[in-house]
Amino acid sequence: MEKEIGKINKNDTTDIVLRVDDFGGRRGLTIREFVTSERYTGFTKSGVRILADNFPKFKEMINSVSDKEMAEPVENLNENSDESPSEEEVEIKKISAVKGNENLPDY
Repeated sequence: MEKEIGKINKNDTTDIVLRVDDFGGRRGLTIREFVTSERYTGFTKSGVRILADNFPKFKEMINSVSDKEMAEPVENLNENSDESPSEEEVEIKKISAVKGNENLPDY
């Protein structure tokens, strides 16, 4: 069984493709880049595969990331603006600075 879940555009020539598949008789979620160019069109060699046994932990980890954590840093949001950053943007910057300095666990 192979089911494409979706694509995320990375740039003009590359998409990130997510799909559920059976590889080597084991079901999993595969995340790979698909390139379209004059020289080559197809999947790149490298990618990430989350086995079905590990999928609940992966899903838990992904769902633990908040929209606030994924927000652009304040300096990027206001680089073309004369306005002062909002309180929320300042808070996001503080959170990002703290998160960047903590030791991440090994998985």
